[in-house]
Amino acid sequence: MDFDVEVAGRFARFPSMTPPNILWVLTTQWRARTCGYAGDAEARTPALDALAAEAVDFTQAVTPHPFGPFARAALLTGRPSPENGVRDYYDPLPPDARTIAHELAGGGFSTAFFGKWHLAEKPREVPLVGEAHARLRVAENARGGFAQWEGFEGGFQLNDPWLHGTAIAEPRRFAGYQSDVVCDRAADWLAGAKGAPWFCVVSLEPPHPPYDAPASGVSPRDPAKLLLPANVPAECEDKARRELAGYHAHIEATDRAIGRLLAKLDPNHCAVVFTSVHGDMHGAHGLFRKGWPHEESIRVPLLVRVPGWGSRKDGGAWSLLDLPEITLGIAAQKAPDAKREHARISMPSVVQLPHQCDRVWRGVRTAERKLVLGPEGAPWLYFDLSEDPVEQSNLAEDSARAGEMLRLRALC
Repeated sequence: MDFDVEVAGRFARFPSMTPPNILWVLTTQWRARTCGYAGDAEARTPALDALAAEAVDFTQAVTPHPFGPFARAALLTGRPSPENGVRDYYDPLPPDARTIAHELAGGGFSTAFFGKWHLAEKPREVPLVGEAHARLRVAENARGGFAQWEGFEGGFQLNDPWLHGTAIAEPRRFAGYQSDVVCDRAADWLAGAKGAPWFCVVSLEPPHPPYDAPASGVSPRDPAKLLLPANVPAECEDKARRELAGYHAHIEATDRAIGRLLAKLDPNHCAVVFTSVHGDMHGAHGLFRKGWPHEESIRVPLLVRVPGWGSRKDGGAWSLLDLPEITLGIAAQKAPDAKREHARISMPSVVQLPHQCDRVWRGVRTAERKLVLGPEGAPWLYFDLSEDPVEQSNLAEDSARAGEMLRLRALC
């Protein structure tokens, strides 16, 4: 999509209408199915359940790349990696990259970003986990075009995060649970935002590891009582249960923080988007973390509540790559008018970190099928999601499916 042409056209067509304020809430590692409204009895998500009751629920939404920097660059620019300039985990978003913040600012919106950025340069000599990484400064020209920016590059500090930005010249530590701190800082800015409509991104790290970190007073679940899906092999159960015990605590704590933020907004004048940049395997297929093309890694929640749109379920093959276009439509007070039949998914490079996917791959997903090609372009995985939603039967070698795979391969 050509944003320069698209945004000019949309705003020009609606010169007399006042667009709503627009809030994106991004989380990390939150799987699509791990929400109460999605039917997960283990998930305590009353705030998101209430949001879903008033929103369009894109039930088949996926991340284009199940790894943080690639997905973040894609959802901000509307362009996949590496086309957006991010090919490797350590690549920064290019300073000249055009983002949704640039486009909405051009349409008269005030723009703001709070929380995890994960798109700046990452010095390889600085450990990815810990205070040193959390205190890395993101240069003003590397903040994606947001006029107000307050956040951190990374570091996985789920408690007492370090923040810096527009009004905080040097990184400063803020006491409290990260989701609470970031949501409260964003709420303070929103309370003072006057005049022009605003576009604000609140980017939260939880429920990202470390899963055993304190979660704002929410106790971990009892691992023994957690229900595991059929695709978690017996040898992975203990680790999966231990991780999920803390994972669910962080989901509950972050849902509370999001709920407090949403309660401060006027739903009649504010659109809200909730999603996650990717999921987590949690032992499914004997795998952990992300980067893998399985549902646990690529499927993400996507709720869009807009005044006047109403609530419904949309089973189209939407991707986070579509978020900029959806958001421009919100600004122009126009709902999406085309159902997505397929979404492209890929990992553009191998990330040399523990437990991550061990190969480059690309594929395509519809609401009922998923084809994944390996590094040499040959079918690696093929699943009939309508009959096998937890992907226990790989049909890539099934000659009876050759025609189906050939048709999907043309879409990869």
